[in-house]
Amino acid sequence: MAALRSTQSSADGYSRFNDETNNYEGTYQSNKIKQRIPNGNEDYPNEIGSTSSLNRELSENSVELSSRSGDIQIDVEQHWEMNFHEAAIFLEEGENNEKFDSHPHNKEALPAYLLVHNRWYYGLDLATSLILLALAFVEEPAVPLFKLPVGIHGSIELLALTIIGIELTLKLRWIGWRTILKHKRTMIKCVTLGIMFVEAIVVLIRQSSHFRVTRALRPIFLVDTRHCGGVRRFIRQIFQSLPPILDMLGLLLFCVSIYGLLGYFLFSADPHDQHFTTLHDSFVSMFVLLTTANFPDVMMPAYSRSKWFSIFFISYLSIVLYVLMNLMLAVVYETFTRIEKEKFRKLLLHKRKACQHAFRLLVSKKDPNRMKFKQFAGVLRYYMPKLSTRDTVLMFKELNTSSSGTLSLEEFYSVYDAALLKWDAQFSQIPWFHTTWAPVQTMCQLAHDLVTWKYFEYIIYGLILSNGIAMIARIIEATNDLEESARAFSASWDTILFVGLYVLESLLKIVGLGIMQYFSSGWNIYDFTVTLAALLGVVILYFVPSFVYVVVLRPLRLLRLFKLKKRYRDVFGTLVLLTPLMCSTAIVMLVLYYFFAIVGMELFAGYNMRNCCINTTVEDFYKYSANGSTALGYYYLNTFENLMTSGITLFELTIVNNWFILMNGYASVVSQWSRAYFMLFYISTMIVLTIVVASILEAFRFRIQYKRQTSKREEEKMLHEEVHLKWEELQSWVQDFQLLEKLRQDLVVGGTATFIGVRPRNREVLQRRMYRSEIEDWMHEAELAEQSEGYIPSTDLGDGDDDSIATGSEQGVIADTVVQSDGYQRNVTINS
Repeated sequence: MAALRSTQSSADGYSRFNDETNNYEGTYQSNKIKQRIPNGNEDYPNEIGSTSSLNRELSENSVELSSRSGDIQIDVEQHWEMNFHEAAIFLEEGENNEKFDSHPHNKEALPAYLLVHNRWYYGLDLATSLILLALAFVEEPAVPLFKLPVGIHGSIELLALTIIGIELTLKLRWIGWRTILKHKRTMIKCVTLGIMFVEAIVVLIRQSSHFRVTRALRPIFLVDTRHCGGVRRFIRQIFQSLPPILDMLGLLLFCVSIYGLLGYFLFSADPHDQHFTTLHDSFVSMFVLLTTANFPDVMMPAYSRSKWFSIFFISYLSIVLYVLMNLMLAVVYETFTRIEKEKFRKLLLHKRKACQHAFRLLVSKKDPNRMKFKQFAGVLRYYMPKLSTRDTVLMFKELNTSSSGTLSLEEFYSVYDAALLKWDAQFSQIPWFHTTWAPVQTMCQLAHDLVTWKYFEYIIYGLILSNGIAMIARIIEATNDLEESARAFSASWDTILFVGLYVLESLLKIVGLGIMQYFSSGWNIYDFTVTLAALLGVVILYFVPSFVYVVVLRPLRLLRLFKLKKRYRDVFGTLVLLTPLMCSTAIVMLVLYYFFAIVGMELFAGYNMRNCCINTTVEDFYKYSANGSTALGYYYLNTFENLMTSGITLFELTIVNNWFILMNGYASVVSQWSRAYFMLFYISTMIVLTIVVASILEAFRFRIQYKRQTSKREEEKMLHEEVHLKWEELQSWVQDFQLLEKLRQDLVVGGTATFIGVRPRNREVLQRRMYRSEIEDWMHEAELAEQSEGYIPSTDLGDGDDDSIATGSEQGVIADTVVQSDGYQRNVTINS
């Protein structure tokens, strides 16, 4: 007997089930099946190229099939359905950039996987995480109105943690407990959950809270939800950008320390200069000067002694603020740009790998290099369950560039791009009113001709400009009170006139273009919204004259004028591209605020800042009396008494205007070490905001380069695909009569139907256009790497005449190469 030694591994870390079935035993079992299966039926097991790893039991039981062909076909259908399901899971993992080592590796893990990847599960996970975060509003310290007893909020916290624990157990059920160390995010979540669970029980037992700074870690559960995938990617980019940022921060702190040391020896002898009394004060003063919040106050005592001392401060700010800080932005920008491109490359190659895994499950042994329409439609039932039959056919036709009626692996690589297309019949561009009553059709045609007239938009721009002039005239009018002024500005006859004309414009466009086409434009949605808001403002001012705040609604339509200039169009286009990133950034900033707010409440809640800081440089800012504070006062209101006031205090620190007054105040009342909290917050927000600025610059640069390299015609060609579908061609690769009957109403029987597919104008689509030459190089390099490593994408399990079924546990020996069921060839050593 020949013994086979081989390492069952995969380059992507996906571990498939291996029962180490003896090769001769597998061949014997295959021969048994071969004798029972009639030839010529493409749905029978001898045609399955690779069996799903989720279908191990079914594969092993295949040898016990009854000789009746009906039983065999039922078994084969189950085989294919499981293959379709697992192939769809691979495609989803490729789209979501999930590692393949978290793929469900057996049939028992599949229910947990499906439960975790369910929209109801996503909703429950998000709701539980938000409830857990919201507990900070009702826990001590909190606003008295919202405060709840310890038993209530403690029970809610324990219940929320229990739900998250159950969800995490389900996730580990299909990931596998042994792989938890590979999933750092899951490991951190498990550790945090365990600590918080123990703390919640202690709080319930003691009926009082303790020093619980771990509450600041609650955002971990929110970030881990499915809805925060963009947030996780942005946080990952922050960590990837940290090395150059930390390098520059080290250089900055070195300069601060050098100037702090020099400042101490230059100015500490002056008893009137309290900024450099000690080395600690000197360092803190120079750190604050980095933000310019205490300039020129920190310079004036020394400047009064000698004008030459200004050189010290000017040189410091010139080096640190205008050179090093801007240099840090440049370094971060370069790093961010490289990371953005590398992220796109890795995601593209990850999707390529997912397509390879899915493809090997969707081909037959008779034709291991081509996928038939039946298998393609089968996987889309799970991958895109809401996709119509017509769109499935059009996707297949779009992918089948060879017009062979079957898909190769190279063609299947484009499945993600094809999934973005939204299909409409060619005649869908015909006006919506072409089948209406003749008088209505005439009226609608006149409206259509008017709104599509090339000068119509310029008339609207003139109307908006006239409205702006009328608003200026109303502003300069003298009025007796605010209510009269507001009514003249937003409810006078000219306001009603212009709002009426805006309403007429919207009605003409809706009638002429149709509702669907009208609201497909973002600018039309904006026009409709602000017109409706302005009309609502007129009504409100007539019935509630004191509600003067609606005056802001009338000028909003003026924003449309900015569309006239190309530079503003580029700005708006960049904002559209940045919308997902800005949403992720906003959540990251809120998470950062939540973290520091909880820590701040644990450290500083309960301290009274009124009339504090006696005999310090910030004493006047905290003075309070029953009759009112001084002009410099009111800083005593910046506290950490609850989550809301903590957030406001942190926002003031973010702006960095006079932030050192808050820092020095708490340093005087609490401890000198409390400055570390405020400095760390400033550094954290500076890092995040620097990366945000770098992302905005990168997006703007990307859009400008894209506009320069792509003409309007090329862009239209890129965003639109035209497919001509012949009925005879469709009949050749769709064998299901019922399916053909469903398609009759959308296609031309005996002729050709033309459809237009439209891609969304998002960043990924534009990146494919921008990096088209690089994409070819990346794909070529990936192919060479696969060949050099012995992983050749192929599902060829033998020649086309081999009738043996290939299951997840079988290996076929061809010459000196073992061809395994995962579709990759590996060189092995065969010993006698």
